[in-house]
Amino acid sequence: MTDDDYLSLLDRAKNCLPETIQGHERFSLPDLDILQEGKITVIRNFIDITDKLRRDPQHVLQYLLRELGTPGNIETRRAVLKAKLSTSQISERVQEYTDTFVICSECDRPDTRMLKEGRTLVLECEACGARRPVNAKKSTRSDTSSELRAGDIIEILIHDVGKKGDGVGKYQNYLVVVPGTAKGTRAKVKITNMSGTTAFGTVTQDAPTR
Repeated sequence: MTDDDYLSLLDRAKNCLPETIQGHERFSLPDLDILQEGKITVIRNFIDITDKLRRDPQHVLQYLLRELGTPGNIETRRAVLKAKLSTSQISERVQEYTDTFVICSECDRPDTRMLKEGRTLVLECEACGARRPVNAKKSTRSDTSSELRAGDIIEILIHDVGKKGDGVGKYQNYLVVVPGTAKGTRAKVKITNMSGTTAFGTVTQDAPTR
């Protein structure tokens, strides 16, 4: 086989690859278009988000309502959440949904579909063929023994920084936002406010931690 023959075969093979394998651009969702109307929060481009995720809008909505601890509904292409919520709170939950119900754990591609096998929900990747059961985290709001409350003092590791520069850590199944902290630091934090499974706190040195 000559070099020209080899290159010709290689080009033919590349042309036969599906687009989902040829493209390696980072998967990204449209920016959330949030409107605050008093104590109501509207995601104006909700259907654009679910179209990009290729998931049933009602499935996405029910996940957000459960995790954010609020009622809500879909109106045309908008999602109406009956609570005052920040863009970062909603964005974090959308990202959690994406990681759990959309992204392939083997190739990190979004080209997946959900299948029901008996009582098990399975994520099947159309790009690499990988399959895995969907392990959606369960809400801990009903577990009063581990419920986080305003006034509690905890110790957490700041593992990320949000868009507004606030440090973000995890405590059990709670996301904890702490202004003035840097990624990689460990801090004692006093919880000042709660919203669903998102907590807001300040750094403190007082009292023992939970």
